[in-house]
Amino acid sequence: MRFSNELRQKANPVFEAILQHPFVQGIGKGTLEPEALIHYVKQDFEYLNTFMQIYGLAINKSTSRDDIAMFNEQISFILHSEIHPHNNFCRVAGVSYDDLHHEPLAPTAHHYTRHMLDVAQKGSLADVLAVLLPCPWTYQVIGDYLYETFQPTEDHPFFEWISFYRSGGEMSVTTVFCNRLDELAKDTTAAQKQDMLDHFLKSCQLEYAFWEMAYTKESWPVSLEAVT
Repeated sequence: MRFSNELRQKANPVFEAILQHPFVQGIGKGTLEPEALIHYVKQDFEYLNTFMQIYGLAINKSTSRDDIAMFNEQISFILHSEIHPHNNFCRVAGVSYDDLHHEPLAPTAHHYTRHMLDVAQKGSLADVLAVLLPCPWTYQVIGDYLYETFQPTEDHPFFEWISFYRSGGEMSVTTVFCNRLDELAKDTTAAQKQDMLDHFLKSCQLEYAFWEMAYTKESWPVSLEAVT
């Protein structure tokens, strides 16, 4: 079995839980509150800034131009393409995308980004791929699930979001990352594979937690305004 398939199999309970999360179900049903959409966009904007930094760390660990090009392409994708699903949420919420930038990270988003940064700074290129992979993979699974389950038409409030994240063909970023991870895993020990699995599973759990953070509009437990 391919290593990426082993990761997916181990993480299946988390993937299934994500699909049933009320925020994800709310996208399919078109019933999310504007406040939850706004909180998601604020946090995801900052999260993706960190994601691009991690791609930069991956480039620094790369020894081939193919790997450098792979990560560089994903930086460009975030900068120029991934704004579209954010804008979809903003239109439904009735707010301007430009007004939602530079928000402090909520606890869950902070935890997730620091988890990825820690692995990217200390680990191998294979570790970096393992810790990054749950983000594009879960979103692709969500897009496919919502498209097949709710069969949205163009008048669905989140049609653009769902269409954006559904499978992009054989060379989707998930497929590209899985193929590269499988290649790198061939030259790793059992202990290194276990580390990669741990990184992957924790990122999967934090993907679920990110949806929960957005749905509950999570913030830090003590307001600084209340401190005297």
